[in-house]
Amino acid sequence: MKREIITTDDGSVTIYLPEMEETYHSKFGAIQEANHVFIQNGLALTEGRPIAVLEMGFGTGLNAFITFLESVKNNQAIEYTGVEAYPVEPAEAAQLNYVNELNADAYREQFSLMHTAGWDEAVAINNNFSLIKRKQFFADINDVNKFDLIYFDAFGYPSQPELWSEEIFKKMFAALKKDGILVTYACRGVIKRAMQAAGFTTEKLPGAPGKREMLRARKS
Repeated sequence: MKREIITTDDGSVTIYLPEMEETYHSKFGAIQEANHVFIQNGLALTEGRPIAVLEMGFGTGLNAFITFLESVKNNQAIEYTGVEAYPVEPAEAAQLNYVNELNADAYREQFSLMHTAGWDEAVAINNNFSLIKRKQFFADINDVNKFDLIYFDAFGYPSQPELWSEEIFKKMFAALKKDGILVTYACRGVIKRAMQAAGFTTEKLPGAPGKREMLRARKS
């Protein structure tokens, strides 16, 4: 499937799939969306304690890289697992401008390592942050009580409704530890109901720029 690098409204780039009319991040701002949804309304709630994060849709590595930068700033130990069925190619990763846009030139090597690291093996990005990328379909997730936080960053519901099903959210519920949190940019009623049917308690929150609302779900 053809993939194009496009620039979003905040100056950061994302990948666009013309055949699906889908982008990996919001056209209103890739970095803005990642910070708002996954950091401010997800990671920030962990209060700097050691955690395990699962990202559903590793994609460009933007969410992982921003989480890494936060771990450096807060001296937080993070074990990060990124699931991706269709990895970004090295040539595409080389065109991503996140290091520059985040003023993170000191960590350019770490961003590169996130993309060049092998699959299905843990890699130390630094002393506090480890990454394992799993080339895997969402339906094949079978983790149990393993993660404190899930970043659910699948393509939109109109393109792939099967990724937003009760069946998938039951897998997410099982993968989380007690009191674990799942955050996503989406807020459709059908998604909220699927989360609730899987056992989650849900709440609507203000969305990132360009989106009215987002969802956060908890495993109590």
